[in-house]
Amino acid sequence: MIRLFETNEIRASKALDGLWDFAIMPRKGTLPARYTHRLPVPGCWENHPAFHTYQGAGAYRTRVKVGAGEPNLRFTFKGVGHTARVFFDGREIATHYNAYTAFSALVKKVSAGEHELVVEADNSFHEDSSLHLPNDYYSYGGITRPVVLEEVPELFIERLQFTPTYSDGAWGADIQAVVANIGPRADDVRIRCELAGTTFELDQARVEPGQSQVLRGYASIPGAAAWSSASPVLYALKAQLYVGAEASPSDDLIERVGFRIVSTDGGKLRLNGEEVVLKGFNRHEDHPLVGSAFPLALMVQDLDLMEEMGANAVRTSHYPNDERFLDLCDERGIFVWEENHARGLSIADMRHPRFIEQCADVNREMVEQHVNHPSIVIWGILNECASDCEEGRAHYARQFEQIRSMDHSRPLTFASHHRDRELCFDLADIVSFNLYPGWYGDEDPGELVDEARKWAQVGGTGKPIIMSEFGADGYYGYRDPTRVRGTEERQAEIIGANLAAYTARDYLSGMFIWQFCDCRVTEATGWLLTRAGTQNSKGIVDRYRRPKLAYETVKRFFQP
Repeated sequence: MIRLFETNEIRASKALDGLWDFAIMPRKGTLPARYTHRLPVPGCWENHPAFHTYQGAGAYRTRVKVGAGEPNLRFTFKGVGHTARVFFDGREIATHYNAYTAFSALVKKVSAGEHELVVEADNSFHEDSSLHLPNDYYSYGGITRPVVLEEVPELFIERLQFTPTYSDGAWGADIQAVVANIGPRADDVRIRCELAGTTFELDQARVEPGQSQVLRGYASIPGAAAWSSASPVLYALKAQLYVGAEASPSDDLIERVGFRIVSTDGGKLRLNGEEVVLKGFNRHEDHPLVGSAFPLALMVQDLDLMEEMGANAVRTSHYPNDERFLDLCDERGIFVWEENHARGLSIADMRHPRFIEQCADVNREMVEQHVNHPSIVIWGILNECASDCEEGRAHYARQFEQIRSMDHSRPLTFASHHRDRELCFDLADIVSFNLYPGWYGDEDPGELVDEARKWAQVGGTGKPIIMSEFGADGYYGYRDPTRVRGTEERQAEIIGANLAAYTARDYLSGMFIWQFCDCRVTEATGWLLTRAGTQNSKGIVDRYRRPKLAYETVKRFFQP
């Protein structure tokens, strides 16, 4: 399944799910002479008995059958971990860095017959990687999200961006459509849109060969209903492309959108003018049965468990999530804080020669690909990085400026652990703290959050405050009357004390427990040696989604 709704009515597309040939790369940059295994796509190679702990490069191969007519083929890879190279009939057609955003590759005028598609995936911590490092989660290898094959005309709609507006009691829609020309000639194009029963056209444009053009338009949508947590109303935004004097559309693209306004007026997080308090979890895409390659059923199970505890929000720690999970959040009215892929980087890490470029690419892809999800109410960047020095501050400023230039409709934040040394609260719209009272120290949660409110006054006065991480280890099944650290009893006690403090303070706009589920972490030395069993065990449920004692504690505070 590619999405939870149909994205095209004219353009032909299909998922390339199934079993692909697989082999370990014999040496860097050299494709295998023969393929030794058959692995599922989407999937992680760690699920195969021969590759449980393999870090390196592997090659996937499949065959693509093409009919007559010499179509232009567009391959979209929703996620390849972590660095990818793509080959078509032995010719390299794409490279990409980052496991958590999609990328596409085009092959023009493909002849009829059978063709070979090979994808090299590399999850090693190589020298060209600034973001993919040993970390408090595991970076799986493989083609971890769906692969889509489309037949596109020479002029086609590359993407749509929808921004809702509200004025004088009526909803409106600002639309941007990017049209690409892969043909040899320039041509005039126009786009007709349909949204919530209203039909309108975008500005016309002429697209030169090898170029892209942005077509813009605005329409009042009088019949639209608002999207909210209680009533998550969604609409199909249908765009059809007309080229030259053609009377019929030659291409189309459909996005699913919702009408809502997110603001931070009066120091509160607001949706459509009403104050909202986020109560949710940090969640990793990690499961012992599938790694990070989640099928829909497991995504649904995670949300079912969160909602059963009374949660209304999820933070995609620490990378953009599978868009099908975001589709589910759209449908269920679950608020989402989505963030880029950069966690725990020191200023030395941020001096990597490719850090600026790779962060910019991740930010651009995250926003362009996920901007139409109404459930995303916050963009986040650079979790627990070097925001306590002027050199680091320059990176935060640059990335906030980049995201605001692409999308001005959502507030921005970052999760800070620097306490009174923080230098970047003035750059963000929301102040967010990662603090672990009761676990990494014996501080009282109420006293600590009150102190954090004072730290926020340095640049963050008048802004909403969110407790973005708090929690404690609890090893599933380890129950003991001593209630020592690591027992389920001690975890439930610490979670309860934190939630009692935060739910009692009306100046907080949100709280995200670290974390929803236990997850696998990188096996390494240093501080990662503290992760027993190479797991972060702060989940309220374990890796198999079995509830711990803290599950009932969360329900007491989160359920209305």
